[in-house]
Amino acid sequence: MNRFLYLSILSTVLFYGCSTDQINQEEEILDTTESESLYFPPLNSDTWETIAPSELNWNEEAIPELYTLLDDKGTKAFIILKDGKIVMEWYATDFDKDSAWYWASAGKTLTSFVTGIAIEEGYLELNDPTSEYLGAGWTSLPTEKENLINVWNQLTMTTGLDDTKGDCKTPDCLTYIANAGTRWGYHNAPYTLIQDVITNATGEDFELYFANTLKDKIGMSGTWLSSNGDNNVYWSTARSMARFGLLNLNNGIWEDTVILGNEEFLSDMKNTSQDLNKSYGYLWWLNGKESAMVPQSQIVFPTQLIPNAPSDLYAGLGKNDQKLYVIPSENMVVVRMGQDTGDAALGPSSFDNELWSYLNAIID
Repeated sequence: MNRFLYLSILSTVLFYGCSTDQINQEEEILDTTESESLYFPPLNSDTWETIAPSELNWNEEAIPELYTLLDDKGTKAFIILKDGKIVMEWYATDFDKDSAWYWASAGKTLTSFVTGIAIEEGYLELNDPTSEYLGAGWTSLPTEKENLINVWNQLTMTTGLDDTKGDCKTPDCLTYIANAGTRWGYHNAPYTLIQDVITNATGEDFELYFANTLKDKIGMSGTWLSSNGDNNVYWSTARSMARFGLLNLNNGIWEDTVILGNEEFLSDMKNTSQDLNKSYGYLWWLNGKESAMVPQSQIVFPTQLIPNAPSDLYAGLGKNDQKLYVIPSENMVVVRMGQDTGDAALGPSSFDNELWSYLNAIID
């Protein structure tokens, strides 16, 4: 486990872990957002309405310090949406609104959302054995153990497969540690194979299905690229990431168009999905829970994920601090793309808490 992240979370445990008023233990996120209160930018257009921080009574004097932090930490792009409108949009000198950057594991949220669409369209079910779509022998496990793994396990990181094998998704790399559903382990390979499940379930290449059911319907740009032959990584502009955040803020509806209407899946996606890692939904990270686990560790930390952030925040978090925050209580979306800030973490990092200390100085 990255020592910077370990020390950050350990510090959080010491100072916040025993304070119950710092933790929202509710398992349900209340969707207070109403579509009529949100602005949606038009499809296939650069037009995007803005609103000045002064109109929101934000502390403008604290904004330069945030921009300094972003620059010092190798940030490429940063966006804040409030009620769907752009309040802040910052880019590095070698970057702009048309530049593409990788989502890393923040892109897992895209796959989760598309899985919900495939379920809603009747192509698969959460409790379907993964072998139904990938065939027998997709792992090196005995048949009775392999058949315990289902689509839900892939979405919740509870396959029981050896997560130390990383991105490799060939059967010889997919080895047994525990029965499916009994162990949480952050593992890219079974996650990536969800895309193959969707391809085989729908009969349509995953990227094409993704474009037809999600990307094109909300005006996103971008493409999936294979970084090493195993893990597919999404690349897009920061505004495209912001569009996806806005879609989730409005509970799967883009203006008047329902993209994902399965309310049960949407609720389960952004709430605790299992009892092992309270801060994990369906490939989304969750704030405000009483405990959290992080990649490459089996330690359960008795603290919420990002103490400085609103308790109802849920997030896509990726390597080198790619961030997509959705905050229903604030009607807000925050995007950060860029280089490693120093933790080299695969998901949550100490930068989350640091960034929110700067944001709080502006929006509080």
